[in-house]
Amino acid sequence: MQWLGRRESDNVEDNRGGGGGGGGRFALGGGIISIIALAIYYFTGVDTSQLLNQVASNGQVQTEQQARDPNAPKDNASRFVGVILADTEDIWTKIFSDMGKTYEKPHLSLFRNYTESACGNASAATGPFYCPADSKVYIDLSFYDELKNRFGAGGDFAQAYVIAHEVGHHVQNLLGTSAKMDEARNRLSETAYNKLSVKLELQADFYAGVWAHYEQSMKKVLDAGDIEEALTAANAIGDDRLQKQATGHIEPDSFTHGTSAQRMYWFKKGYETGDINQGDTFGNGDLE
Repeated sequence: MQWLGRRESDNVEDNRGGGGGGGGRFALGGGIISIIALAIYYFTGVDTSQLLNQVASNGQVQTEQQARDPNAPKDNASRFVGVILADTEDIWTKIFSDMGKTYEKPHLSLFRNYTESACGNASAATGPFYCPADSKVYIDLSFYDELKNRFGAGGDFAQAYVIAHEVGHHVQNLLGTSAKMDEARNRLSETAYNKLSVKLELQADFYAGVWAHYEQSMKKVLDAGDIEEALTAANAIGDDRLQKQATGHIEPDSFTHGTSAQRMYWFKKGYETGDINQGDTFGNGDLE
């Protein structure tokens, strides 16, 4: 991907020296969870947010609290994140404008080891996530090492896909989908809610694909093999594949993010069509 020397977003907060925030609304769990939390979250379908909050409140999470110098020079990793976020801003601003809507840009917080969000406390084990309560994406950049070394999904566009997926959750928040999911959480059984969660995550994959479509048509910055990198990442973190690797068997009722085939299908559909209207992964009035 051609990203060096391009515009960086002003909405990246580098908090790798400490944390901030606090609160209680649930976070939308990104497309990918770090290997440490897989056994709890992916393999069983159990939400880890309460556990992480309990661990943090008991003082069992250690983190550095020194403030980061805002004038410190940026590293390539943070520059890359800034460029990708800037591209999502440009692309979703255009898409929303075409719909007669205004796109409100999210912030992205870089953290190390531990952070506090308006959705509660989280650690690097949580993986990248989006918090609707503060409209912010959170990511510990060490996750990219896990993505490459643990999941075999390296490459800069695989990393870009992670950010685009989380921004996809922000799009859902702006369009009212997240609020409907919040309401459904209070009235559905765990199994029924998990099925909706899968559809939510697949739609975020679709939106990431739409973004990739415009990265090429608007920005013309994709290199040969970039889309394959994103598809490899989507394939690597399907619920079925992760459960099979961890336990030797698959439990569809505990799926929360979708199978490898589903994740690849919806990302590819978004990329090929570039049409946000074709991303109704819910259908049948599931959230009405």
